[in-house]
Amino acid sequence: MSKALEEGAALQLDFSKIAKIAETSPDVIPVAVQHADTNEVILVAYTNEFAMKTSFEKRTLVLWSTSRRELWEKGATSGETFELLEAFVNCEQNSLVYRVRPKRGAICHTKNEQGEPRNCYYRRINIETQELENVDP
Repeated sequence: MSKALEEGAALQLDFSKIAKIAETSPDVIPVAVQHADTNEVILVAYTNEFAMKTSFEKRTLVLWSTSRRELWEKGATSGETFELLEAFVNCEQNSLVYRVRPKRGAICHTKNEQGEPRNCYYRRINIETQELENVDP
């Protein structure tokens, strides 16, 4: 990923993401990941049945990487892992909410200026200009 996409101020939404996922990983559903202590949504990702069962068995945040098409234990390489506390399903049973607690730090692979990991939703959209404002620089 480019620094401009992750750190820039231009809004560059990927409206074709779902179509791409349908082609390469058709058996997935979205998962909103919520911090159990703050109620903040810290990540939206995807899971399949295998990833979901693995997450439940390990009681840790395990997802399905739609870009790499493989099981993804969040934080396995960075050390920023998450305890899975609860899981909820929506009425149509086509999406989940996982409530998690970080074992340390935050969730995103990006870091702020202090070198600390942050949550994935670190930029606010300016409604008037549609530019991005970093709230955790």
